[in-house]
Order: sequence, then structure tokens, then C-alpha cells
Amino acid sequence: MGFVKFAVTPGFEVGGTLFKPEHLAALGATVGENAKIELTAFKQLYVEVDEARAEEIKEKLKEAGLQIHPAGFVTKSLIACNFCRGAEDAGLDVARALDEAISGHEVPSPLKIGYAGCALGTSEPLLKDIAIVKMRDTYDIYVGGDGKSLKPTLGVLFLSGLTEQQLVPVVRKLIELFRQNGKKKEKFSRFLERMTIEKVREAVS
Repeated sequence: MGFVKFAVTPGFEVGGTLFKPEHLAALGATVGENAKIELTAFKQLYVEVDEARAEEIKEKLKEAGLQIHPAGFVTKSLIACNFCRGAEDAGLDVARALDEAISGHEVPSPLKIGYAGCALGTSEPLLKDIAIVKMRDTYDIYVGGDGKSLKPTLGVLFLSGLTEQQLVPVVRKLIELFRQNGKKKEKFSRFLERMTIEKVREAVS
């Protein structure tokens, strides 16, 4: 009998991405003794379960309020701030729409996308591959951040002053451009260097 691996996340609300006690209780009661659970750097849990029970387990976890996403080289769930300024001011609805639009797309290498509801940037968005920062009533996008290095790189401003309606389509275009033109295991920052930010900006604007 084989095993299946998938990612589990609670999504996020005001207060950030939080696994609640009832989520963990449902996880422990559902996955079985042979399951393996791994905490990732993407605020997700990787769960490996018996293939024969995989679909049953996924459905039960969804009923418990958890989201299920593919594991591996895909876009990860949105890494968001704690919405310390409140749901409306920090754009919680926009973050939810982004999370739904971006999660689970196959890409050449795992893609981190961050969101901050204000310029304080408590979610460290500029260390993500793609970062969205809410600036009052508009949104700025930064690209090319990389925190996994002895010399971390901050993202650079890609587009500014986007409206809520413009934001999701632009991010989806960025993901699709990387999916189609990135090399296998190529970091997004390296992809931007190779393509040049100017050409990528032209392609998604």
C-alpha cells in the first residue's frame, strides 16, 4: 500500500494563520497511527497518509474547517500578517481572495507569496518571492525577496498603486509567467534576473 502527501492549512483570520485546538484534535483523530506530519516553513502541515484512506481523510479535515492543498512544487497558501489594524483596514477580504486565487498552482520551484495589511510589514513580505503590501486604499507589489540565505535579499518594488480589482489578476499573471517560463528548480529571484524585471513588468501590466 502506498502513501499520499498533501498540505493542510487553516487559512487565516484576524490574528493570522492559526491552527486552533479543534483543528489539531480533528487531525489527530483522523489521520491514523501510520500517518506522518511535518511542519513546513510555509505555515502549513505536510500530512502523509495511507493512499487507500487519503480521500476520506481529506474530506474529514475539510469538514473540520481545514484547507487541503497539493504538496511539492506549487504555489503555497498566502503568508499573511496578523491584521493588527483590524479586518477592514488591513484588507482581510482581499487577502482571502488572493489566497483562494493563488494556492496550489504547479510551478518550477515552491513559491512564497506574502501579504501585509500596512507598511509595518509584520509578515516580513519583502523576504517572499512575491509580496503584496496594502497602502491605505491601494496595493504595492514587490518581487524577488529571498530570506533563505546567509545574505537575504529584499524584494524590489514591482508595481504600485494597484486597486483591489487589479491586484489578483496581476499576481495570477506573475504565477503563470513563472510556470510557463521558469526552469525546473529555478528560484523565482533567479527567474527574474534571467528574464529581467522590466520584461516581466511588461508581460503582466
